[in-house]
Amino acid sequence: MTDRSYFAPRGGHPPQTQIMTDRAVFTEAYAVIPRGVMQDIVTSALPFWEETRAWILARPMTGFAETFAQYIMEVAPGGGSDAPEPDAAVQGVLFVVEGEVAVTCDGMAETLGPGGYAYLPAGCRWSLRNTGGSPARFHWIRKRYEAVDGLDRPDPSFLNEVDVAPNVMPDTDGAWSTTRFVDPADLRHDMHVNIVTFEPGGCIPFAETHVMEHGLYVLEGKAVYRLNTDWVEVEAGDFMWLRAFCPQACYAGGPGRFRYLLYKDVNRHPSMGRGA
Repeated sequence: MTDRSYFAPRGGHPPQTQIMTDRAVFTEAYAVIPRGVMQDIVTSALPFWEETRAWILARPMTGFAETFAQYIMEVAPGGGSDAPEPDAAVQGVLFVVEGEVAVTCDGMAETLGPGGYAYLPAGCRWSLRNTGGSPARFHWIRKRYEAVDGLDRPDPSFLNEVDVAPNVMPDTDGAWSTTRFVDPADLRHDMHVNIVTFEPGGCIPFAETHVMEHGLYVLEGKAVYRLNTDWVEVEAGDFMWLRAFCPQACYAGGPGRFRYLLYKDVNRHPSMGRGA
C-alpha cells in the first residue's frame, strides 16, 4: 500500500470569532475528541522529554479509559528523550504519522518515518530522537503489561505499514481490512494496535459488542460511527474512546478510504480484583 495518508494535529488557537459549538462528546460509554479540540492550550509537557509537547487523548481513570493511555507526541528537530518511560511495568507502541525519529531499544536501533511502528516491551531501555529537519509527530500508546506464568514477554519489534499485508475481512470483497502488526495467535501480547481500513461505502454491518476496550484515532477519511445508541460523524484527526461492551458500527462516507489506528486489550482473563 503506497497511497498512505496520516492526519496529524498542528495546534494553534482559534480566533475569538469562532463559535463554541463542536462535536466533542463525553459519556459513560464513549467519548469523541474532535480534531478541532487539539489546540496549543491543551498540550502537556512531560518529564525528561526535550523540545516536545503532547496531546494526551486517553488516560486510565474511573469512568473513562481503564487499560491504556494514548498520546500524540510532537517533537521538534533534535528533541526527544533518553528516559521516556517512567514506569518499568509499562509497555509501549509508537506509530509515526509525520517526520522521522531514531528509536533505540535494548541495543537495537531503528529510524522510523511515516507508517513506522515500534513495539517496546515493559522494562526495556529505550530512547527517541527527532533526527529530521522538521517536527516529528507520532502516537504513543502505553499499557501496563499483564505477565502470565509460563509465557515469555514479547520481544521488541520495528515495522512499517507498507511492509505488512492487510488481512481482508471474510465476505467483504475487500471493503474492510485490518493491518496487524502483531500475530493474533501470539499470546505473549496483551494489547494490539492495528490499522483498520474501509473502502468508500464499506461498513461494520452489525453492532459489535465485546469485552475489549478501544481507542480509535482517525488517520484518513470520514465516516458515520455508531457509538452506544448514537450515530456520530467523525473525520481524520478525531479520536474516539469506547468502553468495554459499548456497541459500535460504522459506514465509511467516502469519497476516499476511511482508516483508523485501533487499540484494544486482548488475550487475558478479566481481572477479578485483589479480594478483601
